[in-house]
Amino acid sequence: MNYFRKLYSPLTVAMLAIGVALAGCASPDTRPAADQQVQAAQTTLSNFERDPEMTWFRDNVKNARAVIISPRVTRAAFIFGGSGGEAVVLGRDGRAGRWVGPAFYSMGAGSVGFQIGGDVSEIVMLVMSDKGVNALLAPKFTLGADASVAAGPVGIGASREVTADIVSFARSKGAYAGLSIAGAYVTPDERANQAYYGKPVSPVDILVRRNVDNPASASLKRSLARIAAAG
Repeated sequence: MNYFRKLYSPLTVAMLAIGVALAGCASPDTRPAADQQVQAAQTTLSNFERDPEMTWFRDNVKNARAVIISPRVTRAAFIFGGSGGEAVVLGRDGRAGRWVGPAFYSMGAGSVGFQIGGDVSEIVMLVMSDKGVNALLAPKFTLGADASVAAGPVGIGASREVTADIVSFARSKGAYAGLSIAGAYVTPDERANQAYYGKPVSPVDILVRRNVDNPASASLKRSLARIAAAG
């Protein structure tokens, strides 16, 4: 009896944590939920803008072809673990010198390991190459496989050169020191895109053809443009 009691307790805690993680990563498939996701992305971007450790990030936004912002990536694990979250993507129109979007995406990953705990991370990724942008336009892609990904330099004075299609930055709290996104899959969130723009649209419609817009994203775009101009 004591054996099963000892086993049951951590298992129960872990399963509850996983349930909370999945609940927190539900798709923003209504207009108010999508609006809230964009507002959360604005908060995350502001956090990275103010963080003294994110010097390299701020200096290189101007060189990015797109920016992926995930305000909440939650990981919970007990032997079998996983991570998941929602993200918004803004693309840079090089000719017009402006940011377009956002397009909504889902992120997820699986892992196997003897671990227990959970964390919540804010993640921002700079898409630095055409290959990275093309991956975003696919029905599904895997970070590290379909587009190379590297952790960005962190800290005041960080100046090392990074050569990757996508450069990621994370701010984490919880049981883990950080969050590896290599192997994570990224897919367009069709329901969220439809909810936000009022009709079925694809990432190509939003980021390439640019035939839809939502004025509610203006503040997020202005923030990104300000960071790029200051870099």
